[in-house]
Amino acid sequence: MFSSRQNTISSAEGSAGTISGLFKLLRPKQWTKNLLLFAALLFSFEEIRTETIVATGVGFLLFSLVAGCVYILNDYVDRERDRQHPTKQFRPIASGQVNPAHALLFGIALLVISLAAAFIMNPLFGVLCVVYFLLNVSYSFVLKHIVILDMMTIAAGFVLRAIAGGVLIHVPFTPWFLICTMLLSLFLAIGKRRNELTLLEGNTGSHRKVLDNYSITLLDQFNTIVTTATIISYSLFTFTSDRTIHLMWTIPLVIYGMFRYLYLIHMKNQGGSPDRVLFEDKPILITVILYVVSVITIFAIFE
Repeated sequence: MFSSRQNTISSAEGSAGTISGLFKLLRPKQWTKNLLLFAALLFSFEEIRTETIVATGVGFLLFSLVAGCVYILNDYVDRERDRQHPTKQFRPIASGQVNPAHALLFGIALLVISLAAAFIMNPLFGVLCVVYFLLNVSYSFVLKHIVILDMMTIAAGFVLRAIAGGVLIHVPFTPWFLICTMLLSLFLAIGKRRNELTLLEGNTGSHRKVLDNYSITLLDQFNTIVTTATIISYSLFTFTSDRTIHLMWTIPLVIYGMFRYLYLIHMKNQGGSPDRVLFEDKPILITVILYVVSVITIFAIFE
């Protein structure tokens, strides 16, 4: 009797561990990237209603689940390599917390359900989710090994997020906003590559082969170009977006935010994980909060 009870407890603990592992496979900490879907709502202040908030929230969840399916596929394919890595060995599949076959079946089922829900919600949003999934799978297996194109693919993923947010609430984006999104995403991708290159130093080839094609000097030149282009593009967006010209008052916040991030990259060797920087660096977090509050206040007063 005691043995039977002990087996039941062990079985329950094992099931809980598997469920926890499956959730970890989705990497919820990475979901902050998908908050960009709310940008359409932020810049369409007059469209903020209960139904648009709910639609964007549901879209955020579905987009995050689709992205999580990509992570599951990556972890499944790289499970043997991850077991040899000092930190990746603790991932659910590599550590043995989740059976590889179970993880793959879970990912396939979740992808089918998420895409079906996305198409029912909005056919165009469903198409964007499919494109995003295929783009990320292509990145994982091919594009991340191609110099320059690897960073541009990351930027394309953020542009798709921005477009998806607009599709969910049926509002168009100005070309300048999409350009700003692309450039800011490139800025973050370049910072990520620079951080990897700095941390790995002469051991680049054993980690990510594409890093052999980059140098600190080259990435710094890229960042100089992209930083300048982003600030100019955002400034033009505030003047030409057919919204209130008072958006120009948010330009200093954008400049400070980018300069602060450059400071963290060059002086603190950070930038490898933008989502961590957002929550761990108080000046960056405060700047983002002030930016959102400023945009909402400007639209509320001047429109």
